[in-house]
This record gives sequence, structure tokens and C-alpha cells, in this order.
Amino acid sequence: MRIMAQMSMVMNLDKCIGCHTCSVTCKQAWTNRTGTEYVWFNNVETRPGLGYPRRYEDQEKWKGGWTLKRNGRLALKGGGRLHRLSMIFANPKMPGVDDYYEPWTYDYETLLNAPAQKNFPVARPHSMLSGKPMQVKWGANWDDDLGGTYATGADDPMLKGIADKVKFEFEQTFMFYLPRICEHCLNPSCAASCPSGAIYKRTEDGIVLVDQNKCRGWRMCISGCPYKKIYFNHSTGKAEKCTFCYPRIEVGIPTVCSETCVGRLRYIGLMLYDADGVLAAASAKNDQDLYEAQRGVFLDPRDPAIAAEAERQGIPVDWIEAAKKSPVLRLIVDYKVALPLHPEYRTMPMVWYIPPLSPISDALRNSGHDGEDANNLFGAIDALRIPIEYLANLFTAGDVAPVRRVLDKLAAMRSFMRDVNLGRPEQESIAAAVGMTGAEVKEMFRLLAIAKYDERYVIPTAHREQAHALEELATDCPVGGGGSGGAFGSGSGGPVPVAIQTLRETKARMQADEMSQVPGSVSYLTWDGKGMPGKATPDDVADRSGIPGAESERPVTGPSLVHAGEEEPGVPGVVDPRPDQGER
Repeated sequence: MRIMAQMSMVMNLDKCIGCHTCSVTCKQAWTNRTGTEYVWFNNVETRPGLGYPRRYEDQEKWKGGWTLKRNGRLALKGGGRLHRLSMIFANPKMPGVDDYYEPWTYDYETLLNAPAQKNFPVARPHSMLSGKPMQVKWGANWDDDLGGTYATGADDPMLKGIADKVKFEFEQTFMFYLPRICEHCLNPSCAASCPSGAIYKRTEDGIVLVDQNKCRGWRMCISGCPYKKIYFNHSTGKAEKCTFCYPRIEVGIPTVCSETCVGRLRYIGLMLYDADGVLAAASAKNDQDLYEAQRGVFLDPRDPAIAAEAERQGIPVDWIEAAKKSPVLRLIVDYKVALPLHPEYRTMPMVWYIPPLSPISDALRNSGHDGEDANNLFGAIDALRIPIEYLANLFTAGDVAPVRRVLDKLAAMRSFMRDVNLGRPEQESIAAAVGMTGAEVKEMFRLLAIAKYDERYVIPTAHREQAHALEELATDCPVGGGGSGGAFGSGSGGPVPVAIQTLRETKARMQADEMSQVPGSVSYLTWDGKGMPGKATPDDVADRSGIPGAESERPVTGPSLVHAGEEEPGVPGVVDPRPDQGER
């Protein structure tokens, strides 16, 4: 048994209001540069709908994730090394700009500077790629609030086999929001697909990153990722993806999307798992067995034997304690109300979801029934507008039983807690009907409804003294399909280098006589948003801070890399052990 730690997230879909605050703050923090106009590391989809990029779930077309061969071994759905090599210069299994959308802006100059006239001037859309006028036909949130679903909803891949149960007439349809980020999988097919070995999974916390210096822009990772959460920056020629905000995680702060979430629906915690069991779990014969197979890989840090073995294998004691308090552990293992997104892709995703119950209770209430009564709720779960089969296609490879058990628990919690909040006698029979006690129901309610900041985010800080060894030994994909150490697999390219960008930039700022001498320093104060911003000047910095000669914010430069253990020239004994924000 090889015990490893993994940063994980659970999202409660009942609390998502579709405000897109998480998308906007992530966009501002990570993808506000040239070449990332169509890139959304975090996006919120309205389901039913086509998602982003369009129809990303259709793996018969895109060939993402893994497939189980007849001999019981896993292989990339996109084919082996030779097959991928044959498509390395022309890959048809990859979404195009039309599947993402051609980013646009508006002709504000005409709108603002037009002379007085009889007709009001119009700001027409112009492509941000070509600069030419365009007609907007698709966007990242085209299906938002069912806006485009009446025209495109029938093409939702999740309707396969249940199309007769979903109605798109306004008075009969349903909708819910599905926020998505990179799944930071235990068995990432993107890492196995990368010809240059640029994608790696960090040993200490399982976060999957892209080494920008090793990336050669082959884009096989985009094809290999079944969630299509890796994007190609057309300006830099590199692949980029969600980093799980690792600079924040390392100091114990949650991701930007979690920090700014209006509905407080995200939970972040540490999970311990048996790395030696990942391959067997991902190779489960039946797709519908993958959910339970992945749960079987997780280890309970509250077990003294597990905790002792984890400490013996080098996991810090404070990380083990954090894993014991993890809200993710309670939602996935204890209460069993969180489910993985598309386990049939066999990547072992580590961003899980609590399916929504709200459309059911809302419909009950609107029809004149008691929307919180246990008898009404349990009976309505099978009958009302939101088909369980649709949720099962998303979260359990079509297996209805686990979804039904989760919805029953959520319905029981609502009914049980209503009696508690109204001062009525507690009905233990409601909790017993779903295999729980009243105390467990109240604790689950507290976590899902009113948990405070430090209960929703239990994030241990990184250990600097272990950073050299941990970062040097990035984990490979556990499945042999990609190959480890081969010429065309996830282990290609030698050891993962360690960025020292922060150290060099700080040194340059300290030694420079003026800010214009600092490589890559830019000023956004006078930038019109076109092209690249100009060089920063001392006057710009002073104007921004109010302090003469004050330093600007961190300059934007390309990362400089050395291998772990090497010293920065001219600074004896100083090594920055962490990859910097240049990695995505």
C-alpha cells in the first residue's frame, strides 16, 4: 500500500445560483492575457445543454479518457503511441474555435464618437482573433438559463437513451447549474497523452500542472482530456489549464473560485488514497462499478493504522490531521452524498458533486403540496421533472441506484431539519429510512448549510523542507498506456524542473537602478487593451502607490528553470523549490 495525499473539491449543486462569480474571478486571476480570450478554467454550465466546449462529453467523437481493452488493460481512447504520433501534426480529434467560440469585442469607438443623428449608433461585434466584423453564433454560456437550449438541447450527449423523458417545453423542462474545473484526476489521461511529458501530477498534493517550458504545443493533452479542461494559448503556443490555485493552496488559502463563491457551495479538503489501488479501480470491468471502485481507493486517516502508515511513508503529521477534518472525506466517505463527474472516463476524477434536489421540492411547492414533507419528497423523486436517469448519466455512468440514495438522504435531511427548526419532536424514523441517525443528519445539515469558512476549507500549508524532493519526483500516470520513461509517454523528458522565476525577478528588482531596467516589467495604467502593455516607468509606479520610487507589482516574464537542487547563480545556497505561476 502506497499512501498519497490529494487535494480535492466537492460542489453542492443545490446551492449554485449560476451567478458566474467563480468564472469571472478565475478569469481575472489566471486567464486575462493575450491568447486566453476563449479560455475558461472555471465555467458554469446550464444543464441540460451542450456544455463548454460544445458537446465535450461526446467521447465517440473526441476520443478522450481511457477505454478498457478485451484483455482487461486500460488504453487511451485516442489510441496508442504510434497512432498518436501519426496525428501529431494534424489531429482531427480536437475541438476547434467554433466549438469554443470566436472571442469578440464591440466597436465602441463608433458608439462613443458617432455624431448626433436620427438613429442610435450600434456597436457591432468584432472578432478578437482577426479584428474583422463577425456574427456571434456561439459562446461559453450560450445555454445559460436555457437560453439556447430550445434550439440545441436535443444534442446534449447526456440525453442518450432518455430523450423521451426530457421535455424542452418551458412549462415542463428543468435546469440546474454545473460549475466545472479541471478534475485533477488520480489517473489523468492528459498526462499520459502528452508527447513531451510537460503535464505532471505533483507528489505532495496531487495537483496536475503543465510545465510551460517543456510544452511544445502538440495539443495531444486537449484530445486526451475527456473533460476538455486543457486549453491552447494561440499567442504563446502552449497548453494551459486550471492549477487548483496552487500558490494559494500552499499557504492554506482556498482557490479563487471557492473564495469568491456567492453560494458557498465549494468544499476543499485533503484525501488520502492508496496509489497502488488506482490502476485496479480504474480497470473495473463494468462502468457502473467505477464509482464504488474509486471510493474503495480512499483511505480513512482516522484509522490509527492508516495514520501511522501514512506518517511512516513521509506524509507530515499536520497533513494527516487535516485529512481527518476534511469536509470532502465526510461528504464522500461518511455521508456518501457526493458523486464523481463521468466516472466512465476512468480518469478517477477528484472534483465531486452533490446532485441537486431543489427542482423537486420547488415543483412540489408550486403544485400546492408540502415541499418539505418526507412522504411527498420520497414519492416525488421518481415522478417529477428532473429525471434521475439524467443525473445518473452525469455522475454514475447511468446507474440510478446511487443517485436515488443521495437524493433520498437530501430529502430526509430537509424534512428532518424542518421539524428541528420549528421546535417539533425529532422524527428518528426519517433518518433511519436512509440509514442515518438524527445526529448524523444534523451534522450533515450543518456542513451543507451553515458551515463556516474553516469548516468548508481545511487546507494544510506546504512544507518547505520537503519541497526539493517532492517537486523533483512528479508522479506519473499509474496506467501503463502512456508509458513511464518512454520516448512518447508521460514520463518523457527527464525530471520535472523547478522554476526559480520569483527569485530571479526579485533579485533583478533589487539590483536595478530604475524599473525600466527590470526585464518584463509592464504598466497597465496607460494601456488601451490593444496589443501588449508598454514598459513601466518609475513615474507609473509612484503614481500607483503614492510613494515615490515604490516598486510595481510583480512583473510578467517567462519562467526560468533549473532542476531541483541547483543553486541560483550569484546567490549561494538559495533555491526556490516551487514552480511559479508561469506553470499552468
